[in-house]
Amino acid sequence: MTANTRTDANGVDLDDVGTNDSPNPSFTDLVASRLSRRHLFGLGVGTAGTALLQACGGGSGGGGAAFPIIPPAPAPAPAPAPAPSPTPLKLGFNPVAKSLDDVVTVPAGYTASVLYRLGDPIAAGVAAYKNDGTDDPATYDRRAGDHHDGMTFFGVNATNKWDPANATRGLLVMNHEAITPLFLHPDGQTIVGGVRTVADEVKREFYLHGVSVVEVNKTGSSWSYKQDSSFNRRVHTLTDMQFSGPAAKTDYLKTKYSTDGSKTRGTLNNCANGTTPWGTYLTCEENWAGYFRRIKGTDDSKRSAKELASFSRYGVASTGRELWATVTPDTADGQYGRWNTEVLGASATDDYRNGHNTYGWVVEIDPFNPTSTPKKRTALGRFGHEGACLGTVVVGKPLVWYMGDDSRNEYIYKFVSTKNWDAADIGGGMAAGDKYMDDGRLYVARFDEDGTGVWLELKLGVNNITSNYDKYAFADAADVVTNARLAADAAGATKMDRPEWTAVNPKTGDVYVTLTNTNAGSRPIGKTSASNPRYYDDRTTANAPQLGNPNGHILRFADENADPTSLRFKWDVYLFAARSTASADVNLSQLTADNDLSSPDGMWFSHAAPGLLWLQTDDGAYTDVTNCMLLAALPGKVGDGGAKVITNVDAATSTTRTQNTFVGKAPGTEGLRRFLVGPKDCELTGIAESGDGRALFVNIQHPGEGSKKDETPISHWPDGGSSRPRSATVVITKNDGGLIGL
Repeated sequence: MTANTRTDANGVDLDDVGTNDSPNPSFTDLVASRLSRRHLFGLGVGTAGTALLQACGGGSGGGGAAFPIIPPAPAPAPAPAPAPSPTPLKLGFNPVAKSLDDVVTVPAGYTASVLYRLGDPIAAGVAAYKNDGTDDPATYDRRAGDHHDGMTFFGVNATNKWDPANATRGLLVMNHEAITPLFLHPDGQTIVGGVRTVADEVKREFYLHGVSVVEVNKTGSSWSYKQDSSFNRRVHTLTDMQFSGPAAKTDYLKTKYSTDGSKTRGTLNNCANGTTPWGTYLTCEENWAGYFRRIKGTDDSKRSAKELASFSRYGVASTGRELWATVTPDTADGQYGRWNTEVLGASATDDYRNGHNTYGWVVEIDPFNPTSTPKKRTALGRFGHEGACLGTVVVGKPLVWYMGDDSRNEYIYKFVSTKNWDAADIGGGMAAGDKYMDDGRLYVARFDEDGTGVWLELKLGVNNITSNYDKYAFADAADVVTNARLAADAAGATKMDRPEWTAVNPKTGDVYVTLTNTNAGSRPIGKTSASNPRYYDDRTTANAPQLGNPNGHILRFADENADPTSLRFKWDVYLFAARSTASADVNLSQLTADNDLSSPDGMWFSHAAPGLLWLQTDDGAYTDVTNCMLLAALPGKVGDGGAKVITNVDAATSTTRTQNTFVGKAPGTEGLRRFLVGPKDCELTGIAESGDGRALFVNIQHPGEGSKKDETPISHWPDGGSSRPRSATVVITKNDGGLIGL
């Protein structure tokens, strides 16, 4: 998720305002009575016992992990002598200081090198990037995209097969969330009277969204990407995609391009990601709604009440954030016109009135088969997908993915496959995806007042999801997944503060969710809760007020009996972001100058060092003091802290309010340290590691994004001098060749 989110032509930023007007309670409404510490912390976490847990972070991948398969347990045998306890992990670097410099700073003893930048060529014969806006638009389908984001390392062996443990060769697969137009064209976007007048500019932008697949190799101690690899591939807004699952080939997805609703073109706003245990990549479509043009004044009268309800709930009501629909003349296959969702023809097969329904999905890509067609897996629901984190993987048990919907007052979901996992499907490609991701149960989370929660199934005929629901009359299974937000409203899910990346701790099975931040408008002091307990003024160094919870926090929960298919869970708050100088009722995690942070976003558990958590920030609240950062953490488990009563203060109204909450064990500098600080005006997002954990790949997104036209850019990273800034991937290694962070 981009910190400095660009508004549409009407100035609307849906990440700030949200679109959830349902009466569903927030956490505070559900915690009207005093929380029971005995009940919350007496449930027991359980163990992963016979399970393999696939750690992942919503935008950070996880495909580089090994997948040893553990069969069902045999008949009980006499208990063996207890094994020696493993040596506890210990952070092995000195914390990096906060910084406002235009550099990437890492601890002493580490090296960070730039690997893959916006515009870098990924095919033979494509020239080096000029970075002045004059490169041929036709070459951009063979160049690195913009706004590098969620990322996975897939190890590759000598026979070009998936080798999760490979330490020297792999496919780096990453999302390209969005663009910074000022730096893509000679003088930014050409817009005359609200219309894009240079088609070549739009062609560049089409290609710069999406996904990269690029081969990377280690030679000696250095990493590089292979420009002419046969694996290299760009997936972008013009790439052909198939639909699968309940919504495929239904009226909801029919367009002029696909009259039977079986396919569409492209993917965009790909933020966080996920993986599968058979070795494919999942890219997730997040803030897609703002790209579509729909002028309410002319289109509303042509729409049904259900269509209008869906448009409102998903925020499809603008002139389009990049004005792609305004280019004329259109191409024969509607490359520009397809971004206009208005009713223009006699039926849905004559226009793109359903074009918005073709986005908002989890998309599966096989990085090992460059000719394969990506599939949008509709069974996982349509919303602002931040990621799809794979949970515990056990032979003979269903597969589970956890997902956040990144907007204020949205929900947390999980998908449970109908089919049980069979290790024979490793390497099965898209056919394995058909087996496990097209049929299953989609759930949304309700967080209850006693510190437990319930997974509510999103299915026609249950949990108020019926044709009689007063906000939206559901018709069939395809309707439910296409309008998953409305189904979650009907079911009574709990509104959350911008649920972003999810990650599963391989040591405990606990699921972590970053709740990046909120403001006073979304959660005033009277609407705080146990899970969102703080209302405060995070006053900047320039004495500017920042009200609400501008620094964010990280929630975690444990499915009952450590079983991710369970329908119940318990929760607490692992970490509260704050300035180290904040009061005790704000700095609840007792952060110091060595580990204070704001707006946690990216999050991922290491494979090589299970239990080591990486945290990334996407911040605009603390940037008066420091650029965005990457931190290393050694978290405990749900319930390792205790109950606490805090006092919130609204100085503007002289209002105070006490709030019960549950605070995880304070991490201290032994459990949380700042590892990296990025260049000016950037976001830290996307992280992966080589098969041996001795190379860490990290994405630096949109440095200098807030730069103004006709002014010197805020940042010149990574090329320095007077160059335009570029999003880029850096690779971090330890000078002694050891594991990163330890």
